[in-house]
Amino acid sequence: MRIITVSREFASGGRELGKRLAETLGFQYYDSEIINEIVRHTDYDAGFIDKVSDGEVSFNFHYGRSFGFTVNQPAIDVLAAQHKVISALSEKRDCVIVGRMGDIILEKKDPLKIFVYSDAAHKIARCRERGELHPDATDRQILRKCRQIDSGRRRTHDTFAPIRWGDRRGYNLMINTAGVDIADIVPGIAAYAEGFFKNSSGS
Repeated sequence: MRIITVSREFASGGRELGKRLAETLGFQYYDSEIINEIVRHTDYDAGFIDKVSDGEVSFNFHYGRSFGFTVNQPAIDVLAAQHKVISALSEKRDCVIVGRMGDIILEKKDPLKIFVYSDAAHKIARCRERGELHPDATDRQILRKCRQIDSGRRRTHDTFAPIRWGDRRGYNLMINTAGVDIADIVPGIAAYAEGFFKNSSGS
């Protein structure tokens, strides 16, 4: 099975890139479908699941030496369901999986691991274009939100992976979307993917 995982900075266009790449290659695209499946396997709603994936909900708490260590069971439940869902989906057909620690969960399946990033100016422009934040938000507020979400994603990833989130050593392909039309670069990425899988030991 050929698998592509897309890790991305917030507002870098990673979701669009993943979707277009899946369409170009004829792969199944998984993003919100993963959340829907986790909802089916747990008692938690989509909003909470999304926050866990983006690191807005911590997995554990330290109360000092005398109190030891405790885990946030709801967050652990979501992560366990996420692992189960992503593993199962990856067995169905060739696919592109956006976020959700797919690169970590599917590491043994030798996926093509992509990391998508961008600069501040283009992140601000993309946020305004998509209307995800309040229209009156200042550039500074938008950037603060981007950094907050990226910090959560980094924290979640680094809790479970030996190589830090965004470190090029942990990915096969790093893509800077600043100043480019994502639709224009997808054919080249698709060609790279075809070459990767042709020469991959997992093909």
